[in-house]
Amino acid sequence: MNSILVSLHQMVRPLLGALRDLTPIIVVIVVFQTLVLQQSVPNIGGMIVGFLCVLVGLALFVQGLENALFPIGENLAHAFAVKGSVSWLLLFAVLLGFGTTIAEPALIAIAAKAADVAAAASLIGMDGDSREAYADGLRLSVAVSVGLSILIGVLRILRGWPLPYLIIGGYLLIEIMTPFAPPEIIGIAYDAGGVTTSTITVPLVAALGVGLASSIQGRNPVLDGFGLIALASLLPMVFVMLYGLVVLG
Repeated sequence: MNSILVSLHQMVRPLLGALRDLTPIIVVIVVFQTLVLQQSVPNIGGMIVGFLCVLVGLALFVQGLENALFPIGENLAHAFAVKGSVSWLLLFAVLLGFGTTIAEPALIAIAAKAADVAAAASLIGMDGDSREAYADGLRLSVAVSVGLSILIGVLRILRGWPLPYLIIGGYLLIEIMTPFAPPEIIGIAYDAGGVTTSTITVPLVAALGVGLASSIQGRNPVLDGFGLIALASLLPMVFVMLYGLVVLG
């Protein structure tokens, strides 16, 4: 009986957590729809079904992070630290950053939208091949930049480099590059830093940093383990502006 109750609790807990997280959004929508706009909610049946799908999907996603992605990242980081092979660790960091970013749904969406807008503005051809090539170039430039940023982040943890110096230096580079980049690419470049650190990239990269800092003597997971996401958000801005200079400049 106790095992059944424990199992039910483990199944219900993620759903309750997802419901708690979604409640503020629902309250805002309902209040503005009914009190401010004074309109009934359109397609209420479809919205309820959609909300239930989001609720279950969010609960499953969070559970997947806790049971799979976080442990995988931490275990791999610990294994590389124990093995003592810096070269393999750095190669893994580059490939992890590249692989997670190239598969990032948010990046795929914004790259496709950027290609459509660029084609509408006659910056590239209207044909499908031109738009696909432009979108793929954006995704590849961002993925390479994230791979490089994770490499720098791992070196920072290994060497004990101060994170603020890297962040300040990176944003100074962005400020220097911005006046020289094509105006059409600047907004996309700034947005790329945000969409890069999303569903797939963040859990694995954060787990890698924390796991690595936990496995190295003299490193503090709180002080040294975090910061990889900040670097992963920064370098894509630089690389997308470089991509704009090559393609549109």
